[in-house]
Amino acid sequence: MTVPFEFRHAGYCDICEAGVEFVAKQRWFRDHLICPRCHSVPRERALMQVLKRYYPAYQGLTIHESSPCGRGVSTRLARECRKYSSSFYFPDKPLGSFDSKYGASCQSLEELTYDDASFDLIITQDVMEHVLDPEAAFREISRVLKPGGAHVFTVPLVRKTEASRPRAQRKEDGSIEYLLEKQFHGNPIDSSGSLVTMDWGYDIVRTIMDVSGMPSQIIYTDDIDRGIRAEFIDVVISFRR
Repeated sequence: MTVPFEFRHAGYCDICEAGVEFVAKQRWFRDHLICPRCHSVPRERALMQVLKRYYPAYQGLTIHESSPCGRGVSTRLARECRKYSSSFYFPDKPLGSFDSKYGASCQSLEELTYDDASFDLIITQDVMEHVLDPEAAFREISRVLKPGGAHVFTVPLVRKTEASRPRAQRKEDGSIEYLLEKQFHGNPIDSSGSLVTMDWGYDIVRTIMDVSGMPSQIIYTDDIDRGIRAEFIDVVISFRR
């Protein structure tokens, strides 16, 4: 008989700023080591820790988050930061329009409608593996960041030391060409999920530098007492010079 898996660990959540008991009922901690208070998973707690370390006064900054996940870091930033805004990509809405249901604007990271130097921080959580033209997205993110600003983001670096590879790409006629077997991740606004378009490796920092001029750091944290332990929970920071 299979024994149900359950893991518990008493620790401290950097998002809740409280002692909690982290719980996992599946072995894949990346998606299942949960904070019972804010419902965050390890990569969110890692991002919050990095945000506090590098930008301790983040509450006063102009922050934009693309595709917030509706819990954890996203909820805290929306609550604490007066100059926080968010966006999703709605295929049936014009770019720059506002969606009252989600309280967010319609934006494509490949073609942002914001003015140059609009934000101190851009936050994305597991978004950059779903963009069909990531080079355009990195250029656009750099454009809308203020000098001294940064893109702080999580992305699964599944290829690690191997070269990043595209899984899908947009053809000239606008259709999608699938280069590898289709993969989908969860999508907060679409139950059918988000197509994975890139398998990124550590060379993502070279791509970002080459296309946008932004130097980047990859930060990996393993700290079970903070509920930060799992595969592919690196946080990347790209600095707008």
